[in-house]
Amino acid sequence: MPITVLLVDDQELMRMGLAMVLDAQDDITVVGEARDGGAAVAAVKRLEPDVVLMDIRMPVVDGVTATKQILEAGSSTRVLVMTTFDLDEHSMGALRAGASGFLLKDTPPEDLVSAIRSVAAGDAVVSPRVTRRLLTHVFDEGFGATRNPEILDALTEREREVLVHIAGGASNHEIASDLHLSESTVKSHVGRILTKLDCRDRVQAVVLAYETGLVKPGS
Repeated sequence: MPITVLLVDDQELMRMGLAMVLDAQDDITVVGEARDGGAAVAAVKRLEPDVVLMDIRMPVVDGVTATKQILEAGSSTRVLVMTTFDLDEHSMGALRAGASGFLLKDTPPEDLVSAIRSVAAGDAVVSPRVTRRLLTHVFDEGFGATRNPEILDALTEREREVLVHIAGGASNHEIASDLHLSESTVKSHVGRILTKLDCRDRVQAVVLAYETGLVKPGS
């Protein structure tokens, strides 16, 4: 079955361009469009797309608010936000709201297509290193830790260690090498971390690591 996508952007030309790129793929189908966050929330309820490609800055209801409303409603739809700037507090807000990552609006078409496929498969599309740079920037602006660190008590000592590496931008291969584990073992640890912390993907785990103070900006 093709991956179904909802396009959300207040600029019609932007939506048209995205639709042309995505509809040209054999495994992706654009099932709807919305020009603001409020319309996006309603469209997700109606269409139940696999992925929402969400603009952050829109009139009426912005992308951060819409992302939060979609995911708090228990939707299985995954949200991929698009922004003009890679270091932006709005991007951080979208990640906190549960987005599976973000892309710059000037992302090459082939990278956009790859990102949508990754998100639909359950992966995060933001490089952990890029996410770390974003989080460091935003936390340096004064957001600070906001979650009770006791959340992490559910993790074993090894799982906490793996989470620190994830937040530091390490891949499974790099974690395995550093901790002298097999990649399959690291993958199992990552899966348990996501389950125990109720995180949708690695991006959410990185956000949580910063919000609980497990990892500090610049560390």
